Amino acid sequence: MSDECRVPYSPTPFLSYSLSLKKTMYNPQNPLIVQGDNTILLEVDNERFVEARDLLARFAELEKSPEYIHTYRISPLSLWNAAASGMMAMAIVNGLQDLAKYPLPDNVRRDVVEYMERYGRVKLIRSPETNDLLLVADDETLITELKRQKQLAPYILSTIDKFTLRVDESQRGHIKQALVIIGYPAEDLAGYVTGEELEFTLRDLLVHNDKPFQLRDYQTKAADAFYAGGTERGGSGVIVLPCGAGKTVVGMAAMNTLQTNTLILTPSTVAARQWIDELLDKTTLTADQIGEYTGSRKEIKPVTISTYQTLTYRKRGAKKKSQINPEDFPHFSLFNDRDWGLIIYDEVHLLPAPVFRATAELQARRRLGLTATLVREDELEEDVFSLIGPKKYDVPWRELEKEGWIATASVTEVRIPLPVETRIEYATAEEKDKARIAATNPDKLRVLDQLLAKHHSDYCLIIGMYIDQLQEIQDRYGFPLITGKTSIKERRKLLQAFREGEVKNLIISKVGNFAIDLPEANVMMQVSGMFGSRQEEAQRLGRLLRPKKEDTLAHFYSLVSKDTKDQEFAANRQRFLTEQGYRYNILYADEVANFEPPER
Repeated sequence: MSDECRVPYSPTPFLSYSLSLKKTMYNPQNPLIVQGDNTILLEVDNERFVEARDLLARFAELEKSPEYIHTYRISPLSLWNAAASGMMAMAIVNGLQDLAKYPLPDNVRRDVVEYMERYGRVKLIRSPETNDLLLVADDETLITELKRQKQLAPYILSTIDKFTLRVDESQRGHIKQALVIIGYPAEDLAGYVTGEELEFTLRDLLVHNDKPFQLRDYQTKAADAFYAGGTERGGSGVIVLPCGAGKTVVGMAAMNTLQTNTLILTPSTVAARQWIDELLDKTTLTADQIGEYTGSRKEIKPVTISTYQTLTYRKRGAKKKSQINPEDFPHFSLFNDRDWGLIIYDEVHLLPAPVFRATAELQARRRLGLTATLVREDELEEDVFSLIGPKKYDVPWRELEKEGWIATASVTEVRIPLPVETRIEYATAEEKDKARIAATNPDKLRVLDQLLAKHHSDYCLIIGMYIDQLQEIQDRYGFPLITGKTSIKERRKLLQAFREGEVKNLIISKVGNFAIDLPEANVMMQVSGMFGSRQEEAQRLGRLLRPKKEDTLAHFYSLVSKDTKDQEFAANRQRFLTEQGYRYNILYADEVANFEPPER
């Protein structure tokens, strides 16, 4: 292998890091306790809480967020994502030392440095002579170690030299998955196909349909971070932005830069059609260049928008297996029906496992993931990292809130005791039934009465996951109800009526978690949620975060049955929002009558 192919590796002696750090003494005024098991305790009631929280959000995972002490954990994946987004190990180590009550444990310092140095120690590149896919490192011992790993061995075709392995081109995604498991995530510099050309422009800096449109600064930076100047370091990765911050616009900016046929995958048909509306409104693409590939339409055009549900449709008679067989999914052919130069995964944290399998075969195409949270309830964050790409750009929610790009929100949990008869039913129920009994607590309706009275002039969404509970609310108030059974036409009609002020209260099932664009909504009342789903809580609050015309405060209420599984699940759902800087106000049912919602 020629020297040009090899990327020099110069390990940084840990000693140099240690010597650069000032001796830390006990400082009781600081908010952090960094522990030897890589957990970090953050004291909420501390003057430097916000500073510490914002630092931790960049490289650690929030595990618990009760009232006074929050617990974070540093993991290899969280450090690799930080490294991929440009954060340096010394920034983490010095930041922790500056904010910690006690000296940092030496093993934590070492773990931060060593794990972050592991990202990119090995690289996937192309041979300039043969165009073969090569796995390279400037460390002979590391290559020897990798050759012996059983996860990687099936993909190694030959040894070129002591620094270079020739690997299977068709298994590029699986190779990256294996390297993450081994603990040496590869930097993929093997490049991408260009895709079929598509010429169009953004309506940037123009007034179109009386609406000015201009990319915001952070949207430009996000798209630029993904593209990386067209070098091999760009072209795959995840952009993390709050709901309401314009992730769709970032996707369109990436499309505009690449000028290529694009496949866009979304969580629902409603989301697909919102993408179509946005593309027609904000680009020069025409209707005959944009196709919808969903349950009701099968159009394949230069820009095609499909859904995860459509792609994961199985042939009749196909059995669910632990090993996913692409032949069982007839619509997987969409990935090869055009010469796509870019695939966009909207709400990438919802990407189903079968689509991961297909994505492993698509590593030569540029891939952009868009999401408000990297949290996955199935704990497949490593697959997002390996197959879509590492985090390339993120902005804390509260930072965009301060700049006025998303609305300011007040978050309140209302704890409601179960009535006596329901408590008896709950106590004697099977474990599998307890969550539903608690979530559908009939006394939630009494609290709902009071909250609706306090927000009678606002635009309110009432959201839940149990249809019979939502139908009972509809019977009580007469508000329109949207569920999964509501036709797309009727759904769009009701949403438009809400936008235009003809309807000011909507009841909506979990179909409202995603891709419901209602900038007028300024109050949400959550009567039931999907168990402990952090991603759902983030998405639901996101429905309220579109900037308001009159700069009003958004209100998010979560109605929770006290001392039940409902409350346990709520504590888990809060974690993501706490990490983003929102503090939950806790109210009890008997306090609601005298509660005055804050105005700003």
